[in-house]
Amino acid sequence: MTTTPAPSGTPVRATLAGGPTVLLEYAGLRVLLDPTFDEPRSYEGAVVLTKTAPPALPADAVLPLDLVLVSHDQHADNLDVAGRALVERVLADGVPVLSTPAAGARIPGVTGLDAWASVELDGERPVTVTAVPALHGPEGADAPTLSGPVTGFVLEAADTPTVYVSGDNASLDLVGEVAARFPEIAVAILNTGAADVGRFPGHTVTLRGTDAAEAAGLLGDALVVPVHADSWAHFTESVDAVRTAFADAGLTERLVVLEPGTRTEVAPEAS
Repeated sequence: MTTTPAPSGTPVRATLAGGPTVLLEYAGLRVLLDPTFDEPRSYEGAVVLTKTAPPALPADAVLPLDLVLVSHDQHADNLDVAGRALVERVLADGVPVLSTPAAGARIPGVTGLDAWASVELDGERPVTVTAVPALHGPEGADAPTLSGPVTGFVLEAADTPTVYVSGDNASLDLVGEVAARFPEIAVAILNTGAADVGRFPGHTVTLRGTDAAEAAGLLGDALVVPVHADSWAHFTESVDAVRTAFADAGLTERLVVLEPGTRTEVAPEAS
């Protein structure tokens, strides 16, 4: 691993590359979420996905890495061609890549975690990463012939804010379960965009803006960082829908919107 020691007072920082892809600086670790670095293009499959904008950062700009977290590997908007190449590259360097058990079975070297299973990472502040449940659509969407299984993650370290990464989750019930198990969550990185691939009439496969505001209510005082609301044609809402929903709910002060390519402090060091 290429761990950089975390000096006292280091906050949690995040840089959005686009879509769900975020470089998270956490307790001295450089953690990449859902690598997507392709230029605009379409991806054939049971559902055609079309990327509409280039990444704000090239893949090389996020290196070196200490950890990669992949919500799921079966959809190009969470792991695209360039993202897979990056995963192969960092695995060869001994960097852990965590995802679902299904992804672990498909990609050599990836560690698949069942819900609530944890991995400990060494560093100046040891970091615990726990896989948490996620559902990519309505009940039953996790069937392999539909959206398939997905996962979220929670990161914990001493004297560091606890971070929840939702992955492609559309279930508020599951957000509530995660919040109950981890009441100290200080930052929630939520995949929004109200993604709709036409498979589930009346349902989106990621959170709507109003869902994100409701999730904020379940997550105590956590700051909410909305991602996965740009760069793909199947997103039906932009991050502006999240801004509006939080304003309507009187929660604007809890919202942290990332500017693509800009390194942003999302939480101070925990006291």
